[in-house]
Amino acid sequence: MDRLFNTVRPYAWGSTTAIPELLGIAPSGEPQAEMWMGAHPGAPSRTERGSLNALIDADPVRELGPRSVEKFGPRLPFLLKVLAAGAPLSLQVHPDLAQARAGHAAEEAAGVPIDAPHRTYKDANHKPELICALTPFDGLCGFRAPAEAADLIAALGVDSLKPYVDLLHAHPEEAALREVLTALLTADPEEMAHTVAEATAAADRLGGAHAPYASLAHHYPSDPGVIAAMLLNRVRLQPGEALYLGAGVPHAYLDGLGVEIMANSDNVLRCGLTPKHIDVPELLRVVRFEPTDPTVLRPEASPAGEEVYDTPTDEFRLSRFARPEGAAPTDLTSPTPQILLAVAGRPKAGEVTLAPGESVFVPAGETAELSGAGTIFRATVVA
Repeated sequence: MDRLFNTVRPYAWGSTTAIPELLGIAPSGEPQAEMWMGAHPGAPSRTERGSLNALIDADPVRELGPRSVEKFGPRLPFLLKVLAAGAPLSLQVHPDLAQARAGHAAEEAAGVPIDAPHRTYKDANHKPELICALTPFDGLCGFRAPAEAADLIAALGVDSLKPYVDLLHAHPEEAALREVLTALLTADPEEMAHTVAEATAAADRLGGAHAPYASLAHHYPSDPGVIAAMLLNRVRLQPGEALYLGAGVPHAYLDGLGVEIMANSDNVLRCGLTPKHIDVPELLRVVRFEPTDPTVLRPEASPAGEEVYDTPTDEFRLSRFARPEGAAPTDLTSPTPQILLAVAGRPKAGEVTLAPGESVFVPAGETAELSGAGTIFRATVVA
């Protein structure tokens, strides 16, 4: 197996302390948002044999195994991350596979440069994802019932928001949500800035259920995403709990440290809380305008001590081992590729001792045995 040397991405919303604390190193003072583990070309992990993407490109069947290559092609199907949100991320959605393929093909045919600010589809893949909390983790996920959103917005007492409240009481609910989000994103910027300022003052005064939106507004003043965020369910995860995000589900992470796994894609459509480009027509085509009740996932234990987070996605499978002192070794040998990430203790993967935040790549078919005490996340595929 290969010890991984991973890149930490310094996005502005990242925590300055959470990832350094996990790694046991001194903070640099700069935001450290995501530590990437995998073979994504944007920041591939490095090994003593070379970069992980180069190793896979040179011999995909050896590294990934025939099952994974046959099902997903000659690339690692998932990207594993440690994500540390010190400030809110943008409101966003991800396309399904058909939408991603069509959108990518259309932008390629139109000659839109891959690094253009207005480029939406960086690749032809979908991006389902799973976030598992390492600390208390705060986020937004899926639409509330429109009547609940209407009550939350109406309580602000802002006259310019009354038309949105009226729309949210209309039926069918899906059409009401679509109309309100469309109206928010296409409103006159100066008028919306004034509305958000009034809403922020009211949310500050009210506190309670409105406090998170006041905080959003202080990070993103004048942004219509502050009001759009009130359409979504607030979700708070405790350590060990997880949230699965499928295609078309609007979401945002607000605060906390977690392990995130996703299909190997960069396709993001933003809908607020960002200075970046928002493609409103494409966004409205991708978003699923249906009220949902987010399901908090808790792992299902197996006799071998593996706790699995069950999702409908085959590109990744995330599980966890919480190994006490004296636990018997566990054989993880698999016909599919694996990344093992330690988050507590000093467990061993084969002969490699892993401190918190350290990881290894295990090629398909290679003997892999866990020993020692600690908490380890295992990322692999369903093939």
